[in-house]
Amino acid sequence: MRRPVARRLLAAMATMAVAGATGVVLTMPEASAAVTGSATGYATQNGGTTGGAGGQTVRATTGTAIHTALCTRASSSTPIIIEVEGTINHANTAKVSGSSCNTAAGVIELKQISNVTIVGVGSGAVFDQLGIHIRESSNIIIQNVTVKNVKKSGSPTSNGGDAIGMESDVRNVWVDHTTLEASGGESEGYDGLFDMKDNTQYVTLSYSTLRNSGRGGLVGSSETELSNGFITYHHNLYENIDSRAPLLRGGIAHMYNNYYVKLNESGINSRAGARAKVDNNYFKDSKDVLGTFYTDAAGYWQVSGNTFDNVTWSARGSENNPAGPNPTSNTTVSIPYAFTLDAASCVPSVVGQTAGAGKGLKVSDGSCTPQTPSPTPTTPTPTTPAPTTPTPDPTQPSGTNLSLGAGADGSSKADGSSYGNVRDGDLSTFWSPAGSTGSVSIKWGTATAVSKINIREASGSAGSIGSWRVLNGDTGAVLTSGSGAGAISFAKTSLKKVTFEITSSTGTPKVAEFETYAG
Repeated sequence: MRRPVARRLLAAMATMAVAGATGVVLTMPEASAAVTGSATGYATQNGGTTGGAGGQTVRATTGTAIHTALCTRASSSTPIIIEVEGTINHANTAKVSGSSCNTAAGVIELKQISNVTIVGVGSGAVFDQLGIHIRESSNIIIQNVTVKNVKKSGSPTSNGGDAIGMESDVRNVWVDHTTLEASGGESEGYDGLFDMKDNTQYVTLSYSTLRNSGRGGLVGSSETELSNGFITYHHNLYENIDSRAPLLRGGIAHMYNNYYVKLNESGINSRAGARAKVDNNYFKDSKDVLGTFYTDAAGYWQVSGNTFDNVTWSARGSENNPAGPNPTSNTTVSIPYAFTLDAASCVPSVVGQTAGAGKGLKVSDGSCTPQTPSPTPTTPTPTTPAPTTPTPDPTQPSGTNLSLGAGADGSSKADGSSYGNVRDGDLSTFWSPAGSTGSVSIKWGTATAVSKINIREASGSAGSIGSWRVLNGDTGAVLTSGSGAGAISFAKTSLKKVTFEITSSTGTPKVAEFETYAG
């Protein structure tokens, strides 16, 4: 039985009086937008995350006014910046209809839309017992707001109990300087603070506080729901959380410079083939802060520069694989974006000064001294790409893909798949082995020099591939080995056949493209 969170919120933020049931929507000069800084982490990839930059700025003091602002745009993709002040609750959040929106009462609904920024201004924005739901949407920024006490049971309920929840083909979301709070665990009616599922990718959570909850958040709703990933968590405070800080099922996540205090049962729970890069974090007064827990579906981690201060570790078992007491890496993760690390020793101080709403939007530049960023310039929003499932390791080799026009064979193939599908340049076709392991090869009529390959998983299967070997198909020699799909390098070798052998996987591995490069 999971125990309830021990600590409770002691006080609520002071809020602004609401002018009326429908709130206020005031058009503001574009230069008045309060958003500062630019997206970081994985939210900078896949075309970037700019939210409503370049669009009209409006002010809203109720949930209904937020919905009205969305619904009065020219289209569902017209950029807009919504500045929010006051308390947003069930009483002032009604459904609004329009051709540019799809809203619902009792929840802030960002559904089937794009190019939106919601930012707290003035005396602050508090979403009280009311969650923010992002669904089938892209290019969203949420900044400087508090979301508290959202329930999935009891009264009132909102957003399935998640403070911020994303699901169903969500792309490019930056959540920054927010405070996400509950007042207990599942037995008290609360669920996750920051959840992602059903094909959600390219998300960054930065400079935020998550506290007093049984569940910090998850990536993937089940051991077979592995379509999510490319998530960055940095400079966040996780305080008094029972578990899921976060829970990862498949995909790739990068955690750096976070401060974890009182993780009561478990912390970063990497499962079902997930790969976590864990850099320069500070863990304090906590238990089982990293590993694979409550399942036998293994996950992986790469660790560097972390501090473990009064951390305890449980014994290993069939469904319990803590990384400690002396955490070491069991995978490698390539990060495609630039980032600067603060030393772990100063993380408690830096995060204490920067994380959460109402902290002046201060950030760190790696010097262990918080800085105030410049306002984001108002620029046109670039075209947001349609949702696609990208390469799990976004590091792309350069040069000509030698697989195009080559031959292919393998050890086995599942019904509906073909060896040739891995060298046709089409991500919608794929090869799967008949079981959880197997091999596929690219071959040429004459010896060809190869030093890099790129394994691209099919849509919905990102993170399925576990361990692998790359073989010289002419001699059987192992060129390299590792885990997880993506770009793979090895010593340049002249051969007629190169083989990618999957030796472990979660779910059904699907290789959409097996690209080969000379170097």
